[in-house]
Amino acid sequence: MSDLDGRTIAELAALIGSKQVSPVEVAEASLRKVEETEPKLHSFITLTADQAMAAAKQAEVEIAAGRYKGPLHGIPFVSKDLFWTKGVQTTSGSQADLGFLPDEDSTVVARLQDAGAYSLGKTNMSEWAFSITGYNSYFGWSNNPWGLDRMPAGSSSGTGTAVSGGVAPMGLGTDTGGSIRAPAANCGLTGLKPTYGLVSRYGVTPLSWSLDHAGPLCHSAEDVALTMNVLAGHDPRDPYSAKREPVDHTRGLNDGVKGLRIGVPTDYVWDVMDPEVEASVREAIAELGRLGAIIVDVSLPALEWASRMGGTLTSTEAAAYHGARIRRDGHLYDQRTRMRIESGMFISAETYHQTQRVRAMAGQKLAETFRNVDLLATPTMPMPALPQSVGVGVTQVGGKSLPSSALMTRLTQIFNVNGHPALSAPCGFSSDGLPLALQLVGRPFEDALVLRAAHAYQGATDWHARRPVF
Repeated sequence: MSDLDGRTIAELAALIGSKQVSPVEVAEASLRKVEETEPKLHSFITLTADQAMAAAKQAEVEIAAGRYKGPLHGIPFVSKDLFWTKGVQTTSGSQADLGFLPDEDSTVVARLQDAGAYSLGKTNMSEWAFSITGYNSYFGWSNNPWGLDRMPAGSSSGTGTAVSGGVAPMGLGTDTGGSIRAPAANCGLTGLKPTYGLVSRYGVTPLSWSLDHAGPLCHSAEDVALTMNVLAGHDPRDPYSAKREPVDHTRGLNDGVKGLRIGVPTDYVWDVMDPEVEASVREAIAELGRLGAIIVDVSLPALEWASRMGGTLTSTEAAAYHGARIRRDGHLYDQRTRMRIESGMFISAETYHQTQRVRAMAGQKLAETFRNVDLLATPTMPMPALPQSVGVGVTQVGGKSLPSSALMTRLTQIFNVNGHPALSAPCGFSSDGLPLALQLVGRPFEDALVLRAAHAYQGATDWHARRPVF
């Protein structure tokens, strides 16, 4: 078969499991796609083609011998270049870490490899994961396959462009204020920020210890569920890893949304909004209603606290991690990134403490809302992918002007602050062909329910099945 790129994990797993296609054929197709697309997309910092082919051959031997490990066996993936990979350069998007060769794999990379998946390489990202736009002054932009002059969003930018561009059916990202969901939204993918603590961050270069989440970007909710069955689970090496009984994220995936109460915030969300995004998301919510969900209006004032809370927490915690390094190697940092980190050095202990108190209050507000609903639905971002030329400048949306970075995290950051599972799924396209996205949010550790709702929506629509031509 010559049309393996752009397939979902579920499709490839069916072909590999039935031995219609071999893992080697899949690897060869993926590497051909890298060669074809990389000059346009610039998704990778480090490509590991030889290792990928060796792993694919090993998977082929194992499967031929009857040792099939499950749906990820023989499946390629990519990982944002802050996931440690044994003996493979891990830069975290910074020239300061050029040549850093970890002596072990991050937990999530190891779990994927144990499940029979293999890495194609390390993807581009915002330096130290500290930018939602995806810009990187040293490695350059990754380009959005739906518009090569558009932001893919970050900080998991290269993962988003590689998966969207058909290189691999799954990629690893991290999300501190929206950095899985924003690339998913801009690149037409399904991306899950899992519940805080559900997926280990051991061996993942931190930005903000209390906000960072690791998770997958895929083509569909079904693929995310398959991946989460491997990624999720307690890790004693991550002190914030939750001790939970294992959950099969595919169980009940086809149970639909009938009877689920989905809350739609009436305040804040729609105040700054592109009309095409609003129309598309409201239609997606209406579709969930037609599928049997009960749509209810909710008030969620906690959303408007998110930006200030997230900014204080991220800068303070980034300064704590990078402080000594910046004093020694600050000249190797992008100076804008350096300034953002150093700003955290001037935030007082009192301000940090008060922010944590407001964070707890916002958590209470969300918990009260979730007593009356099972899920929340919002847009992922208030506008389609912005031109790269906007950079970190000011953008006008819905007649209001805001910094582009503030716009891009406006509807995502609150769910980092309080650790709820939040998923972005495609729900339409703008008039100029750019993906638009719906965000679904659940109670902590109800990631499977979020995936179930997204899967029901994707069973009734085909937005997630469309692929870019570039």
